[in-house]
Amino acid sequence: MVRSWRVACAVSALTAALFAAGTPAPVSAQEAAAFKPKAAGDINIRLRGIGVIPTERGDIKTAGGVDTTLNTRLGNAYVPEVDVSYFITDNIALELIAATTKHDVDASNGLDLGSVWLLPPTLTAQYHFAPKERFSPYVGAGVNYTIFYNESKGALRSISYEDGFGFALQAGIDYAISGPWSLNVDVKKLWLSTDVKANLGGTALKADVDINPWIFGVGLGYRF
Repeated sequence: MVRSWRVACAVSALTAALFAAGTPAPVSAQEAAAFKPKAAGDINIRLRGIGVIPTERGDIKTAGGVDTTLNTRLGNAYVPEVDVSYFITDNIALELIAATTKHDVDASNGLDLGSVWLLPPTLTAQYHFAPKERFSPYVGAGVNYTIFYNESKGALRSISYEDGFGFALQAGIDYAISGPWSLNVDVKKLWLSTDVKANLGGTALKADVDINPWIFGVGLGYRF
């Protein structure tokens, strides 16, 4: 939780900086009003910088079911993200989100469990409030399918992660700069689970890990 709040504060600071940087020199009222409102049929493409903050839970167990009390932990990741939205109506849009992240994995006793890459394409249905205004917040909900790949085994003989479906909630705000351009701040909560199988010195280990990351993003969008 502390990590999540720290990242949220950092995103807020970055957002303020972006708004300041995106504010043009003094212009006429007519020029200031010249932005493209959200409308049915629009396609919006964004590039965001995101922080992926796992809030994982999971106990490693032996093959016999004995709890070793070694909780797993995934490190944070910071990467670019691309998303595309299509507005079905002025207020309702579908958004497809794509990004891939690498996470270091360890156990509570310091055991190196290597690293793993995640590819969690996520589709959300959104409701956009005030689509004709410069500030337009939105909320969304959807599903994702997480693919785990390019695993590094660390101190283990082997490790594997099971792909699977999850759910997502989302909230954000668009700020129209001018024309089709806008700034965006976005927060998502994903519920992701995976079954992990590993081998440590000939001992088979398994864990049902709930990753459940927060995803904080700031970016620039273009609608056409």
